[in-house]
Amino acid sequence: MAKFISWMVLLLLPVVSLAAENDAVIRLANGVSYQLIGTYNQDRLNRIGTTELQEFKTVKSDLALAPAQNSVKLYRVSYRTVIPERNNKPVDVTGLIAVPDKAAARYPLVSYQHGTVFSRNEVPSFPEQSMETRLMIAQFAGHGYIVIAADYIGKGSSGATVPDSYMVKESTVQACYDMLVASQAVLADLKLATGDFFLSGWSQGAWSTMQFRNRLESLGMPVKAAAAASTPADLYLLVSRWINRRTTLDADWLVGSAALLVNSYERYYGLPGLSSAAIKPQYWQTARDFYENRIGWSEASKVLPKSIGELFQQDFAAASSLMANRFYRQLHENQAYQWRYTTPSRYYYGKADEVITPYIATLPIAYQDTVGGAAATAVFAGDQADHRGTFIFGVLDQKAWFDSLAGKQ
Repeated sequence: MAKFISWMVLLLLPVVSLAAENDAVIRLANGVSYQLIGTYNQDRLNRIGTTELQEFKTVKSDLALAPAQNSVKLYRVSYRTVIPERNNKPVDVTGLIAVPDKAAARYPLVSYQHGTVFSRNEVPSFPEQSMETRLMIAQFAGHGYIVIAADYIGKGSSGATVPDSYMVKESTVQACYDMLVASQAVLADLKLATGDFFLSGWSQGAWSTMQFRNRLESLGMPVKAAAAASTPADLYLLVSRWINRRTTLDADWLVGSAALLVNSYERYYGLPGLSSAAIKPQYWQTARDFYENRIGWSEASKVLPKSIGELFQQDFAAASSLMANRFYRQLHENQAYQWRYTTPSRYYYGKADEVITPYIATLPIAYQDTVGGAAATAVFAGDQADHRGTFIFGVLDQKAWFDSLAGKQ
């Protein structure tokens, strides 16, 4: 309870606002600043939910978003966080707040954690470069919810100064937690109050959502409900499967994810030489350049192999079977589901998902049933639901679920 009281005191700290035009940077206390970067009117939100959604789909379906009920103001937030794996080194990072342009006494709040992206700016604070973020804005902010979303450490503005913290547990949690704190300061400055608090995430962001939720529950901070689509709940199991049991469904870009993982863990967990021990010499420089954003995926994919088994050196790949080095042990430690939940949750999975198999996506279900935790429900997105299709299905379903819990129906 003491930790919860401390968090509330932090949120009630006074903020100092500088008078400014709408597009100017407004600076608050504690290193927080924000800037209005645009507005999505209802026509634009409806295009996101129809035309842009159809372009985003890889498997055609009749899924579409309901027409928006209001326009949305978009704010880029800058705030200070720390890197726990580097002795709490301070770093300035960014995120997004999407605010419904409609009056309300209180707005339900959704924290969205984004999925894997292969550039610095395909993140929430650059919504024009992030279709998943635009869908969340249209689906939730366009219907009266405030949406907040962290870029993560090493993405967005911080990508120019620190490396990508890809699937690094404590750094991810800290960026999400401090984004929540910064958002409360911004919303207070905007004279906006929030009500029920929800979590949502997809793919990497589903893992981030689980880790973030663990932190919030440990602090006694209430979360009304959490939704995760294509959840990589067990990173060791995920990578071991990618290496040892490739399927015809597997996406070629999984090799890019493996390159990010190895280089990220080398930097953040103090594992010098990990990438050269893991990656075959003919691919090492390309993988490093890709991780450091010197080249994009289109260029890297011309050099890197089509499977992780081909990317990794034979001895390193074989070590996955017995968790026989620090990399695999760290992946195991970064599992995201083994505690007794206090928050009801849903886990969306699709049979045709080319990244996360149904078994991995639904690991939390039996675990929670065994330990008697809060309700954890698996929701099947369909036989044809691939990675993006599972996300879209989840966005549609969780909106109705959140509405019912927030008393919006």
